[in-house]
Amino acid sequence: MLSPQEIKESTKQAMLEIKRGASEFIGEEYIASLVERFFTTGERFIVKAGFDPTAPDLHLGHVVLLSKLATFQRYGGDVKFLIGDFTATIGDPSGKTQTRKQLSREEVEQNAATYKEQVFKVLDSTHTQVCFNSTWINALGITGLVQLTAQFSVARMLERDDFTKRYRENLPISIIEFIYPLLQGYDSVALNCDIELGGNDQKFNLLVGRTLQRAYGLAKEQSVLTVPLLEGLDGVQKMSKSLGNYIGVTEKPNTMYAKIMSISDVLMWKYYELLSSKSLDELQSLREGVELGSLHPKAVKQALAFEITARFYDESVAESAQAEFEKVFAQKEMPSEIATREFDSGVWICKVLQESGLCSSTSQARRDIQAGALKIDQQKIVDENLKLTGGEYIIQIGKRRFLRAIIR
Repeated sequence: MLSPQEIKESTKQAMLEIKRGASEFIGEEYIASLVERFFTTGERFIVKAGFDPTAPDLHLGHVVLLSKLATFQRYGGDVKFLIGDFTATIGDPSGKTQTRKQLSREEVEQNAATYKEQVFKVLDSTHTQVCFNSTWINALGITGLVQLTAQFSVARMLERDDFTKRYRENLPISIIEFIYPLLQGYDSVALNCDIELGGNDQKFNLLVGRTLQRAYGLAKEQSVLTVPLLEGLDGVQKMSKSLGNYIGVTEKPNTMYAKIMSISDVLMWKYYELLSSKSLDELQSLREGVELGSLHPKAVKQALAFEITARFYDESVAESAQAEFEKVFAQKEMPSEIATREFDSGVWICKVLQESGLCSSTSQARRDIQAGALKIDQQKIVDENLKLTGGEYIIQIGKRRFLRAIIR
């Protein structure tokens, strides 16, 4: 049993970890009271975060939110990992300049299945419940949906930045997009949430949950914590599979390690703050070491790459990935494993790069070649119109993208 002073100090330290890297807090005092109650009585509370399964794999941008959920679990949170299998068929309009393509039920179910396999690499399964919002949204029926829409006005919806911008620019906004935040907010009613987490682009939707909890007579208003959107490998755009700047949690370990090593020294600190399990004191020591020159930024980045790779695999696999990285990038040797593709004689080099996934498009392939990023058999190639004839070639784009091309 902790003493009152120990409870106070434990709550203070827990709140520092909970607030670490957060963008905004609404209802901080309520969260502190829940944590203090946990240290006092052991009573747990409900923390929710929703994930629309719009793509089959999670990436480190999603892990920012998962890591924050894991922090709450250590301090009394029972996580409701909500898979928006119903809302994903609508598509979240947050930050979008046009109506999103709706997914089929089959696509949603396939993606949701992979989410369930991946989240327990971060979350404690004993304090996690995977939920599907089709469970209660299907039960709403048309009468319940009409009652739900009566809780919010069009004027309130248009307070949302992306809706306001589209309205001013005469871009279409479908009624179904107005319904999306209401359904997300109703999730908080159905799950009786104490706290909801989301990216900082989700603030409007999270606040709708507070409004609906009042409207439906719950004796609480969920607190809201938002986290920053994690920039991808380019250091500019948010991490996204569609932009190709992502690090997936199911990446091969060598690829995962190498991708983390490719981020800038500046961005590295944000990755540490949002993804690492190191304490705030440990992070401060690392920063001071780099600033004073006693630690090299590369060594600090290697430790981050090792930690994240080990989290999704294990330490022995992370050690192998680290050794492979040193072999390929420090000693400039070829990777141990290179993907192989076959093509017909006379194939255009840009087509090879695009079809093999080394470049996102033939236009991007042209730009990479013009920038001097292409090597064939370790020789730099600047001819963007090159056609490959019969033989076998090791093709390289940049420092870490390789292909063995067999030309028939």
